[in-house]
Amino acid sequence: MNRSYLIKGADGAKGTKGIVIAAPNSGSGKTIFTTGLVGALTASSLKVAVAKTGPDYIDTSFLGGAAKSPALNLDPWAMDEQRIKALVNAHCSDADILVIEGVMGLFDGAVDGTGSTGDLSEMLELPVLLVVDAARQSQSVAALISGFANWRDGVTIVGIILNNVASERHEKILKKAIEPLDIPLVGILRRDAQLQVPSRHLGLVLAHEIPHIDDFTRAAIKMVSDGVDLDLIRSLAAPLPRVAVQSASGIKPLGQHIAIARDAAFTFIYEHWLCDWRAMGAQLSFFSPLANQPPAPGADAVFLPGGYPELYGEQLGQAHAFFAALAAARNRGALIYGECGGYMVLGQTLRDKNGLTHKMSALLPHETYIDRPRRTLGYRRLQHCSPLPWSNQLMAHEFHYSSSSPHNLPPLFEATDALGQALEPMGAVDKNVMGSYAHVIDAQTGGRQ
Repeated sequence: MNRSYLIKGADGAKGTKGIVIAAPNSGSGKTIFTTGLVGALTASSLKVAVAKTGPDYIDTSFLGGAAKSPALNLDPWAMDEQRIKALVNAHCSDADILVIEGVMGLFDGAVDGTGSTGDLSEMLELPVLLVVDAARQSQSVAALISGFANWRDGVTIVGIILNNVASERHEKILKKAIEPLDIPLVGILRRDAQLQVPSRHLGLVLAHEIPHIDDFTRAAIKMVSDGVDLDLIRSLAAPLPRVAVQSASGIKPLGQHIAIARDAAFTFIYEHWLCDWRAMGAQLSFFSPLANQPPAPGADAVFLPGGYPELYGEQLGQAHAFFAALAAARNRGALIYGECGGYMVLGQTLRDKNGLTHKMSALLPHETYIDRPRRTLGYRRLQHCSPLPWSNQLMAHEFHYSSSSPHNLPPLFEATDALGQALEPMGAVDKNVMGSYAHVIDAQTGGRQ
């Protein structure tokens, strides 16, 4: 079955356009391609806004670096349509084009079947470029693409990127195979062993951790510039839905002045949180525990985000000025909140994967261990009764290989998974100090069930 894939009138539309980059499965190369595409479009003097589907903190570091501006997370499982459109409108207020990288495969989402890149594409009425790893395929690639293109009426694939093409002969075979599909071939990307992102236990490493990241980004930009029709991509992008919506939800500030830990050990914070907090009048300051810096003494809230404290256990264990200032903030009544890695640092000790134990802040009684052979992963719905100034109903996710010891404090959250099945209570609360393994994404609204 043939379908019409070109969006009529897209070239003449006014305002910001958008396009979604997706793939049949993880590991197809969409992050490297999207990084190169964003960099190439930026180099052509376009103002490019970037976003990532889902709760991923890591890919946003690559996208933001290429765009030279922060990347936004858009999560159709955790956020309702009004919230997503409000975030997009604000994020793209002065952009020429919005490029959204998908998550996993195009139609993969939470265990309840929602929250996929396809869901986001349909919600925003944006077309999809499909990045297909052709390394182990020839003519069969056409059947794969046809299946994705015709699977769901509300999701339109407007172009194909063939990645990991081995040779000119391979390229000719692939082109001939997909010609009857009537979907534009937008680009051919040759196999390049140098453009491989290293990984570790939580997935890909962050952009700033790759040696010579600027060279890596330049290589990705060159690969895309050489192998992809950028003008065609611009013509295939569709106008963003410009609707007069105000965000009814959002994460309220933890305080009037929030001191936020930010360095290589504390990296996982959502851009929409910072936007929410600034829009609500909160003052934000940043400090580095790895540099033994204290949070601002005037802050009435301290946020320790997630990240990789287990990689810096020895250095954090020697951050005596940071720990003393954190205790002083507790004693003066500041709200102190830690997520995942931040929660680990609020505990007594952290034992790393090598079996070495490092002293932490000891503001909460638990100990943590990098000891799980399998990761704990999944979306969470949370309820809390605590000093957190947030909605009682929260949308979150959990992603870690560590475990924590039992304690006698009240939990911070009651939790269920994406299917509504009850989980063990999460975290701990000791007066104005609290934390858990949950990464909160957004407040739940009536539009989500």
